[in-house]
Amino acid sequence: MTTSLHVDRSGSGEPLLLLHGLGSSRRDFTAVLPLLTERFDVLNVDLPGIGHSPALPDRPTVPAITDAVERTLDAEGVGRVHVLGNSLGARVALELARRGRAASVVAIAPSGLNLLPERLYQGAGMAVSRVLMRTVAPLIDPLSRSAVGRAAVLAPLKATPWTTSPEETIGAREGFADSRDFMRTVVWALMLDVPRGLGRIDCPVTLVQGVADWVASGQTVRYLPLVPGSRFSPLLWAGHAPQSDRPRTIARLVEQTAQRAVSPVVPRRSGRSSGTVRVTSTR
Repeated sequence: MTTSLHVDRSGSGEPLLLLHGLGSSRRDFTAVLPLLTERFDVLNVDLPGIGHSPALPDRPTVPAITDAVERTLDAEGVGRVHVLGNSLGARVALELARRGRAASVVAIAPSGLNLLPERLYQGAGMAVSRVLMRTVAPLIDPLSRSAVGRAAVLAPLKATPWTTSPEETIGAREGFADSRDFMRTVVWALMLDVPRGLGRIDCPVTLVQGVADWVASGQTVRYLPLVPGSRFSPLLWAGHAPQSDRPRTIARLVEQTAQRAVSPVVPRRSGRSSGTVRVTSTR
């Protein structure tokens, strides 16, 4: 069976994969993207069921999502890749590292090590956000045109939501209201996910947590003793998805972590491209 993941590719240099969180789309990296394309060949992906990427035919577990991402890299001619991920995207980034596919990882608030009460809290919050966003979905476009409207939509995820762009607000609608497989992804990739084999990760990993993250404030540091050689970097005045709260700091962390890679990643090409990649989903 096949599925399609949408990829926007821009910039030049070593390949860098961007993986957004649950409840957003590739648009969530709008603020930090121009800083990254100065240094990297950036592949910005819509995860399965989000934006232009259809849902997986099988259960959307973290391994299944990672399979689809990995085959997308194959289709793009990319081997090992630097990865910047947020929330569920950060969890997938660590799974790529466990498989030996990542050259370096910056993982912002990765899911996976939350305790049962936290999982219930986050799952309930995701379900409520899904209902609310579907209810107000027709209003998202006009709300995105003002700082007040953007702040109202993105306040749960950003410390400074009034500084965000219309693109990020549309990304929240794509991630919450328009997602084709939202609740199954919440169940299989968030509430039932248990990371395994983290001790096999042998690439540089920087774990990042916004100090104003009230969605998953305590789970990131739990990865420190489990991921060999990992480092922790708290972000002041930053929320759960701080790509627009602290874009320059995040870009700097990506560069510094990539520089710690044992062997450089060979750039494949320069230039820009955008499109949909046919990939095969494995069971």
